[in-house]
Amino acid sequence: MSLFSMIKGRGPSGFGYASTAEEVTQGLDLHGKTILVTGIAAGLGQESARVLAMRGARILGAARTLDKARAACDALPGEAVPLECDLSEPTSVRACVKAAAEHAPIDVVLCNAAIMAPTERTIVHGQELQFLTNHVGHFMLVTGLLPHLREDARVVMVSSRAHRRAPAAGIHFDDLTLGSSYDPMVAYGHSKLANLLFARALARRLQGTARTVNALHPGVIATGLWRNLPAITHVITPILSVLALKTIPQGAATQCWAATHPSLRGVSGEYLSDCNVAESTRHGKDEAMAERLWTVTEELVAGL
Repeated sequence: MSLFSMIKGRGPSGFGYASTAEEVTQGLDLHGKTILVTGIAAGLGQESARVLAMRGARILGAARTLDKARAACDALPGEAVPLECDLSEPTSVRACVKAAAEHAPIDVVLCNAAIMAPTERTIVHGQELQFLTNHVGHFMLVTGLLPHLREDARVVMVSSRAHRRAPAAGIHFDDLTLGSSYDPMVAYGHSKLANLLFARALARRLQGTARTVNALHPGVIATGLWRNLPAITHVITPILSVLALKTIPQGAATQCWAATHPSLRGVSGEYLSDCNVAESTRHGKDEAMAERLWTVTEELVAGL
C-alpha cells in the first residue's frame, strides 16, 4: 500500500484513492449483464474482467490476438468469450464489432486498452500509433457497437490525467501525427485527451436516452504500459510504489465503479478519478474541440 493510499480520504461517493475494484462492486449482482473489456490480457483490463466476472457478468474479452484473449478468458470464472481486437488495425476492429454483436445486447463497453509512449514516432495507416490505437481504434469499436448496446448501456473510456500533457493548444488538428515535434509523453497525452473529448461528444449524442458515457483517470499504476518509459523509471518504481503508486486492484476501481455502480445511473459526459467526479483541463471540457475531433475522426475512419 502506498503512502498516498494511507493518507488520501474518500470522496462524496464513499470511495476514494485506496478503493479496490472488489470494494466498489461489493454486493452487486451482474448476472445477466454482458460487458466487453478491451485490453483483457494484462494489467487493469485483466483485473477489471476478473472482478466483473466474479460478480456474475458475462465477459467479452478483447485482446490484440485471439490467443491472448483466449488465455485471459480461460482464467475467468463464469462465461467469457475471447475476441481478437488489434485497435491499430481497422479490419481487426471491424471484425471485433461483428463478433461482439453476436452476443448483443451489450450492457457495458469498457475501453481499457492502450499503448503508452513508444520512444520513436511510429506511423501506421497514416496516423501516429498512440492516437490511432488509443483513440481511433476505440472510436471505431464504440460507434460500431452503438446499435448493439442495451437501452441503458454504459460506455467507459479509460483516459488519463496525462491528458494534461497534450500539446498546449489541445488536439493538434494541423498536425495530428505530431510530425513537427514528437515527444512520447506529449503524444500519449494527446491520445488521452482525445479519449476524454470523445466521451464528451458521445455523451451529447446520447442525450435523451438512458445510455451514458464517462471518461476517467485510473491513477498511476506500474503496469505493462510502462515498458517504453526510460530505464530510470524502472529503477525507481519500487520507491514510487511505496510513496505514490496505486496497486492494480486500486487502479481498476474507478473503471469498475463507472461500469457498474448504481450511483452512476444517468451520469454522463463526466471525467472521473478515484471513484468520484473530477475536474479535467479546460481542453478536456472544450465542446467545440470535442465536436471537431468527432468530425475529423469520422473522416479518418472513412479512409481506413
